Amino acid sequence: MDEGIFQAYEDEIQALEEEIRLLTEKYEDMQQESTFFSDEEILKSINSFQRETQGETKGHESPSDLKAQLESLEADLLFLTEFTGFHFTSHSQKTVEKTQNGTVQKHKLSGKCHSLPFQLEFQLLEMQNNEKVSAVVSDLSIVMESTEDSNVSKFLSRTEECGDILTFFRSLSTYAEWYEHRRHTFLHFK
Repeated sequence: MDEGIFQAYEDEIQALEEEIRLLTEKYEDMQQESTFFSDEEILKSINSFQRETQGETKGHESPSDLKAQLESLEADLLFLTEFTGFHFTSHSQKTVEKTQNGTVQKHKLSGKCHSLPFQLEFQLLEMQNNEKVSAVVSDLSIVMESTEDSNVSKFLSRTEECGDILTFFRSLSTYAEWYEHRRHTFLHFK
């Protein structure tokens, strides 16, 4: 009977150790995300927030001006969505590694282009040399539900190998537009 109680305590200790490990990982991730910003940027944000909360609104726009600006931005976003056909539904970013020379971030992006859903996962290495910032895409993974066409599958494979996201978006835009036209045409004949 003492062994059963001892085992229950051991199980509880292991569960608590696992919870501590998970919380430590979460804390380290949060620390990495906060180190993404310089101390100067953080101080500027804090000062800006303090001025707003203390009522120092010199030069700040009124709520009605902000509302008008928000409506204008929403109208611009709607126009761009209709113009390009891209509608992004989610984006997540996680800092994997940060060094003096650069930062490695993992991005996950999903959305639709016209009616074709897509999902991208890639790592972005941003390096800063003097005044110049360069970015390199690696580990690109593209998932699309409608890849019946073997040419599309080949294109996706080549794009993943090259890590060329811009070419992917340009080609997807054109392909999805014509895919919609073909779909509407076939529906007309049914």
